[in-house]
Amino acid sequence: MLLAGDDWRKFFDSYRRDAFRLETLPVYGVPEEDEEFRVWRETGRLDIPEDDPWLVRVRRFRETGRSIGRVHVLIRPLTEYLRFEFAFYPHSSQAGEEIRILDVTDRPNPLAGAQDFWLFDDTHVVLMHYADDGTQTSRELLDDADPTPYIEQKRLALAHSVPFPEYRAG
Repeated sequence: MLLAGDDWRKFFDSYRRDAFRLETLPVYGVPEEDEEFRVWRETGRLDIPEDDPWLVRVRRFRETGRSIGRVHVLIRPLTEYLRFEFAFYPHSSQAGEEIRILDVTDRPNPLAGAQDFWLFDDTHVVLMHYADDGTQTSRELLDDADPTPYIEQKRLALAHSVPFPEYRAG
């Protein structure tokens, strides 16, 4: 089943314990970020207001006892988009999202061939589909799929990654 718009947001916001995101692409085309990305490219500044919708949601998840996090698999050198994303990560981390980096520049990728996904409560998998330029084309809820392979990918991602602040300091 494809999830879009309000259906996606309602589904996403209904998780009970844990939301995990695996990101594998060097660039994402997110129309809602276009203006911030443009300003960041021109000025090097990223001014994120405290009432940014994503930050508000992350804070709400954490306030209700739910965790949310991601692992971004990457290869250096960082793309311009990843440098932009790295400028946003401290804001999201401060709101309560656990962000980790799996740099596979100089080592084998334990998640080679993995597709971007969200895993909710280790039971519900949503595959994220993208065009070659990183533009999202759809989100696919795998209704009756066995989540075991995605739980294993999550385990590997967490085991082989480092927290974003540690990665950035190194």
